[in-house]
Amino acid sequence: MRPPVGIPKLSKRSRILLIIGAVLLAVVVAASRLLGTYVNWLWFGEVGYRSVFNTVLFTQIGLFVVMGLIVAGVLMLNLTIAYRSRPVFVPVSGPDDPVSKYRSVIIQRLRLVGFAVPVVAFIAAGVAAQADWQVVQTFFNGENFGITDPEFNLDIGFYAFGLPFYTWLISWGFVIVAASFVGALVTHYIFGGIRLAGRGGQLSAPARIQLAVLAGLFVLLYAASYFFDRYELLFSGRNPNFYGATYTDLHAVLPAKLILTIIAIFCAVAFFAAAFLRDLKIPAIATVLLVLSSLLVGAAWPALLEQFSVRPNAIQKEAQSIERAIGATRDAYGLTQDKVTFTEYPGRSESTPQEIRSNANNQGTISNVRLLDPNVLARTFTQQQQRKNFYGFGDKLDVDRYRVNGQLRDYIVAVREIDPKNLTENQQNWINRHLVYTHGNGFVAAPANTVNSALQDTSGQGGYPVYTVSDTSGQGDIKVDQPRIYYGELATDYAIVGGKDGGKDREYDTDTASYGYTGKGGVSLGNLFNRLVFSAAYGERNILFSSSIGDESKILYNRDPRSRVKMTAPWLTTDGDPYPAVIDGRIKWIVDGYTTLENYPYAQKTQLSQATQTSQGVRQPAQTFSYIRNSVKATVDAYDGTVNLYAIDEKDPVLKTWMKVFPGTVKPNSEVSMSLREHFRYPEDLFKVQRELLARYHVNKPDVFYSQNEFWDVPDDPTDEQQPTTQQPPQSQQPGAAASQTSGGKLPPYYVIAQAPGQDKPTFQITSALTGLRREFLSAWVSASSDPGDYGKITVLQLPTTTQTMGPGQMQNQFFSASKVTEARTLFQNPQANAVNGNLLTLPVAGGLLYVEPIYIQRKDTNAFPQLARVLVGFGGKVGFSETLAGALEEVFGRGAGEGTTQPNPGATPPPGENPGGTAPPGNQQITPEQAKAIQDIGAAIDRLRKATQNGDFAAIGQAQKDLEDATKRFNQK
Repeated sequence: MRPPVGIPKLSKRSRILLIIGAVLLAVVVAASRLLGTYVNWLWFGEVGYRSVFNTVLFTQIGLFVVMGLIVAGVLMLNLTIAYRSRPVFVPVSGPDDPVSKYRSVIIQRLRLVGFAVPVVAFIAAGVAAQADWQVVQTFFNGENFGITDPEFNLDIGFYAFGLPFYTWLISWGFVIVAASFVGALVTHYIFGGIRLAGRGGQLSAPARIQLAVLAGLFVLLYAASYFFDRYELLFSGRNPNFYGATYTDLHAVLPAKLILTIIAIFCAVAFFAAAFLRDLKIPAIATVLLVLSSLLVGAAWPALLEQFSVRPNAIQKEAQSIERAIGATRDAYGLTQDKVTFTEYPGRSESTPQEIRSNANNQGTISNVRLLDPNVLARTFTQQQQRKNFYGFGDKLDVDRYRVNGQLRDYIVAVREIDPKNLTENQQNWINRHLVYTHGNGFVAAPANTVNSALQDTSGQGGYPVYTVSDTSGQGDIKVDQPRIYYGELATDYAIVGGKDGGKDREYDTDTASYGYTGKGGVSLGNLFNRLVFSAAYGERNILFSSSIGDESKILYNRDPRSRVKMTAPWLTTDGDPYPAVIDGRIKWIVDGYTTLENYPYAQKTQLSQATQTSQGVRQPAQTFSYIRNSVKATVDAYDGTVNLYAIDEKDPVLKTWMKVFPGTVKPNSEVSMSLREHFRYPEDLFKVQRELLARYHVNKPDVFYSQNEFWDVPDDPTDEQQPTTQQPPQSQQPGAAASQTSGGKLPPYYVIAQAPGQDKPTFQITSALTGLRREFLSAWVSASSDPGDYGKITVLQLPTTTQTMGPGQMQNQFFSASKVTEARTLFQNPQANAVNGNLLTLPVAGGLLYVEPIYIQRKDTNAFPQLARVLVGFGGKVGFSETLAGALEEVFGRGAGEGTTQPNPGATPPPGENPGGTAPPGNQQITPEQAKAIQDIGAAIDRLRKATQNGDFAAIGQAQKDLEDATKRFNQK
């Protein structure tokens, strides 16, 4: 017979080495956490928000300790009870009894095991609990909403701050009781309180009492869970058409929860009784009753009611719930009557061209039509205004408005940032990256409705923005006192500033001058300890040993504006598009902050990344919420990194709650200067969310809402064609989207200066067109004002359902069906160049809708960039197509219609030799006679192709296509 195999024993030396290794590992992990904490502590001190850091840290530490002690303490108590109540004599089944071996090992190391298990539980529970610091803080500081839910008549604050905390406590109760039960069960088994030998096994009285009490507590927690589940029915998603408690939830599930609560209490009493009775049949019967009740009352009965009563009469049965959902969603998303105005709009114009030209309201929109697309011209800005290879602009430019020479105009704006990715290989050393090329230089703007000159077919020049630049070399129309950019969207790496080499400033400023940072941003590297800390944090020994770092040196890090705001206000959801603005001579990044709630009774739930996805991509995480407010506007100074938070919606209960959690961090609305307020934009992401909801929740009647026949849609972007290879790659196509004109992205909203119906002057606003549900015809036009006088007011122009007004997709088809447009695009779209569609603007004019779309051209090479080539205008079934907006308007409305528009400004020309378009030979060469003849042949071939297509003459179609290809090749020959 083989002797029993014992548990291997470690030598004394091995045990010592293991202990040393474990201690070293713990020290490394702890040091890493402490290092990161200290670096963050220094950063929060730099920006003046150390109270935020302290509040979060102490709350997390408190939760770590409290929950860790509770879980570990209760577990240790149950382990102790189980061990001390063990039988005095435990029979051994034989020499190979595995339980006896483990028992002997544990007894030999009783203190170690008794200490290690609770310590592991303490750490695990503490780490898990500290992540929920927001739930605890909002519970103790929660504000009332002053609005009650329609079912339980409880304040919304209970659902926002109270219910999450109670469910959090219950979940931790389950964890504590379950861990204690398992620990006690294992301990009783190892030390003989539970024996599986024999026919039915044996259970000692102490084991029965302890396990029965724990099981009773577990079931009692189920009773509490059932009770609070009643309130969570108001977030139900049972019906796919709306959120909130449905008829089935209210008349079947809600009573079932109460019944199950009572049954669970009786079941818990049965377990408590079993602690004093030897018969375990009572708790077993109670458990079976609870399981059967949950299946029959909690699942089967609601399913039967839903199937045989609700679905056949859904409109009548769900009317009350739909009415509640409509009201709650409008409240939760700021779409109430005081903020949204619905206006009937004809969508068709009865005005004559003369009346349209002479009407001041129409000219308020027409004269401000935006021709420059910020999503197309980033490459143009980079090529013409980059100045140095290590500077750069963001992939998406921004739109803002400025009053220059007394006139309000919208501008395409950007800052010339330092871009470490653009450094050449020879510049990619540590000193250059972090000590020399530390900052950008300049604020660059271009009037959105102006180009330097019209692009002619005989020259590659024209169609460029007219820049106004304020940098260290001079000031443009928009005055900037400090044009240096140390904080921006491209500043992804740290910079060390303030040091000197040989008594001279080290940072690159211009080709003839260096610069030394004088701002208050940054953390001092003037002492050895901080240098050692940051050297370890970034894994860079040069920080510790470089002689270029002196007593005045500082390190700038966390330089992205959005990240800075998110760190100083961790309770905010930030908008995906921070934008720069010149405020009182300072360049400041403006970041919109949202307060959100995951669960608002009866309100529609929104997935942020889906709601904000357009043809321009996604810039937001997959966060779900059912309440949102743009309660905070934040600014980040581009020079010194100063962060300021301003309360915009001071009535928001969520904001007031967080202001109690972090007192003094958010400044009141009264401290917002008018110069800053004039550059507030209605946030793009919030507008995207609201337009999605308005497409459904503009409906008032429950029966109409359920039938969905008056719902709207956010249309696909008809201009989102495959972009040139030298541009950014196109966004991936969504399933189900049309493949003919779009790549599946939704139509993005656009910032414009326009004079909508009912407005007495042109204002800066964000707009979007909405079509009928799965239809192409226009149903509504939505606009949100950014004007300080009526900021946040949303106007919805509803078009009649008895008429059909072309939507963006139909207008795009009409544009490219016009023969003159087709011919021009054939010229632009050739082996040397591509035509690029600009944004398709939809603007209300004279009772109708004016569509305007710029067309850009871009040569097919690495250094090419777009330039405005043509302007498309559509109105009332007519199409205008010209090199200028004025020319296109005159083709639609008649002579003189373009007099109010801004004419091309030939005063600003691009750098010599630039010819990005590719429609003509490089430079200023004229079209050759052969090319002129080819153009005529192209036009004739297109005419023959169109006629042959109409007649269905396939032979003629083939010949015309061959002639067209022939003529195009002759035109492109050099």
